[in-house]
Amino acid sequence: MPFNKIHVPATVPATLCRAINHELHESLVETCGVNPHDNFCLISRYAPDDMMFHPDFLGPRDPAGTIVIEIALLSGRSDEQKEALYKDIRRRLRGIGFEPNNSIIFLIENRPIDWSFSEAGSVKSVLGL
Repeated sequence: MPFNKIHVPATVPATLCRAINHELHESLVETCGVNPHDNFCLISRYAPDDMMFHPDFLGPRDPAGTIVIEIALLSGRSDEQKEALYKDIRRRLRGIGFEPNNSIIFLIENRPIDWSFSEAGSVKSVLGL
């Protein structure tokens, strides 16, 4: 049950944003066992002066072309799954023509009680967990 936020410079075309989310979702399905129907994403665009990234902290990057991929999902994935996810996302970014070094990816884990999609309450209540 991930919820993705992709933070991009305002100059990144909508078609590329959709492609990034598609590849991100496919990677989550393949590496982390995410339900294929759990595809939720927000794209946030920023002016150049609103995105500040060090050009070589933990790897080289173009600060002007860097994107941030923020993934909120239910906890429970192993470190191996997370490493596989990071590697696979970067492979997929390269495959759609985006330089993977210009991506920062992070996960925020939570529990079923932390999600609600309807008046029925939390996912925990709805699914009887």
